[in-house]
Amino acid sequence: MNETSWGASSGTGYWGSADRGPAPSLGGDLRPGSAGPVHEAGAAAQTRPMPIVPSSSGGDQDDRDRGAAHLRGPLFRDEQEPDIRPQESAPEPAPSQAPKAGKKSAGRDLRAAIGVGLGLGAVILASLFVYKPVFLGVIVVAVVVGLWELTSRLSERKEIKAPLVPLAVGGAAMVIAGYARGAEGAWVAVAFTALAVLVWRMTEPPDDYLKDVTAGIFAAFYVPFLATFVALMLAADDGAWRVLTFLILTVVSDTGAYAVGWKFGKRKLAPRISPGKTREGLVGAVLFAMVAGAICMQLAIDGGTWWQGLLLGLAVAVSATLGDLGESMIKRDLGIKDMGALLPGHGGIMDRLDSLLPTAPVVWLLMVVFVGS
Repeated sequence: MNETSWGASSGTGYWGSADRGPAPSLGGDLRPGSAGPVHEAGAAAQTRPMPIVPSSSGGDQDDRDRGAAHLRGPLFRDEQEPDIRPQESAPEPAPSQAPKAGKKSAGRDLRAAIGVGLGLGAVILASLFVYKPVFLGVIVVAVVVGLWELTSRLSERKEIKAPLVPLAVGGAAMVIAGYARGAEGAWVAVAFTALAVLVWRMTEPPDDYLKDVTAGIFAAFYVPFLATFVALMLAADDGAWRVLTFLILTVVSDTGAYAVGWKFGKRKLAPRISPGKTREGLVGAVLFAMVAGAICMQLAIDGGTWWQGLLLGLAVAVSATLGDLGESMIKRDLGIKDMGALLPGHGGIMDRLDSLLPTAPVVWLLMVVFVGS
């Protein structure tokens, strides 16, 4: 009921048609020919004309002769007649469409994800232990594809045009220089890549120049520079085992986080960044990675011990989680779920490199500290 139900309406006159005359009042003389109540100027009637109907109940003869006034229809102007038509019942949903509660879902095609993961693992192992330069080529391909995915999403979602050509050439040069010349060669390649990005962007109009080159330099450090630390590990005498340990610990950390979080996860780790990650999952990542690190350092790395593996596993779990959250921040800012769709069940290359890239310098540094370069 709105405010017009409480006071007088702003209109004048009655609601009846013009040929029906004034309406009788509730307390006035209702006999035929009697005049209705006189309203003051500007006053508005709140009722419609009420018909005279015979009363079916007992009473004195005058009431039966004159009839009792009964209200029909809505009393006020803003009320409506009730709809008394039969309503059609809404169709009940089919049993098959009812949501199933209490069942968790991974959100991806697990069969495709497992198949692609096994295929990538076979390629990595074959190239890593057969001929190191072949694995170096795998790193270069992953870097170039990752740069293409990142720059494409920046252009599509933010209209940021980071120059891909100098990034791809410079990124490949970083990885190769790191393997052939060590850290000094990698830094020289980084410097020339940044300079190439600045110069390449000058061939286009100056609008958004600063935004584009800033994104380009960010991409150079985020993808190829961090990947160069894998090449630095590979260059060691036992480089194949160091890289394998790095890959195993990162994968085990992700697997432990997923398994424990899916089964026991209740408390969110960073709900505004990645709602699927839980504190219980982080604990699982740390435990799984520490156990795997102790085994790998004791058995696979020359001069390594189990307690060094525990520390290495702890560091890998933390860096892998932070790397995953970092890319989640980027994808949320871009408004996308995956960086690409090249790997069924996984997304794009960058969706697999998210935890590997920031973990590479951590493993390289601890390997150097524990067993030397």
